[in-house]
Parts: sequence; structure tokens; C-alpha cells
Amino acid sequence: MRVVIQRVTHASVTVSGEVKGAIGNGLLVLLGVEPGDTADDLKWLCNKTANLRIFDDADGVMNLSVQDVGGDVLVVSQFTLLASTRKGNRPSYIRAAAPSISEPLYEEFCSEMERILAKPVGRGVFGADMKVELLNSGPVTIIIDSKIKE
Repeated sequence: MRVVIQRVTHASVTVSGEVKGAIGNGLLVLLGVEPGDTADDLKWLCNKTANLRIFDDADGVMNLSVQDVGGDVLVVSQFTLLASTRKGNRPSYIRAAAPSISEPLYEEFCSEMERILAKPVGRGVFGADMKVELLNSGPVTIIIDSKIKE
């Protein structure tokens, strides 16, 4: 399981001209699921995301988590995070899990984030052609892979 986390001033996801999810200050989380991902990967990644200290404290040091600042989270499924560009110029998505695997894990990821944060989490629409708009704050962008755990 892989996430790209962006610290944002605001973010939204629109499908067919309708805003499906929107947040203010917080995190935009792009989530990719691999075939071998488990509930353990999901819980580890949710905890890491919720506790990642990438918000400024009173001294301007990135020392606070999204929980500490009362920020929002918007989670968007994105299978292209698992693209392989090893051969040629056309990415291969063979490492991305099938929708039958990834959609339930995406929904569970969102639910686990809601449990940890004790508040609703914004969501994209799984499998839809989404337009994601954000204002990256910093910019701060972090990539985390549950298989690497670095």
C-alpha cells in the first residue's frame, strides 16, 4: 500500500462537475493498493499518516500532526501510484490491485482514518474520472509505502 501525502490549505475532488469531497487545512492522501496488502498494512499506514508531524508549531518547526492541528483529511484512490516505468515509456499498472481488492481496502482505509481522527474524512469516488484540486502548503509532499516502512 502506498500513499502520497500532501499538506494542503484546501483540497477538493470533483466528478462530472459535482464536488464529492472537500477539506480545508489538512492532508490530501492519494492511496494506491497492491494485491498483497493486508489489514496490518492499512492500520500501520493510517497511524503513520495521522501522526506524521508535518505541521508547524508556534516556533515554525514541523512538529505537529494533522490531529494536533485539528486538520481535515481527504482520501483519493489512485492506482497510478503503483505504476512501473521500468520498460519503455508506457507505464504498466500490473502492480496495482484489482478493484475487487482495492475498493474494500480504500473504504476501510477511510473508515480507519475516521476512527483515528474521530471525525469524518473527505473521499473521492472510487474508479471515477476525478478532478483533484489542491493548494499544497509548503510545499510538503511525503511518500510512504507500507512494504518499505521507512
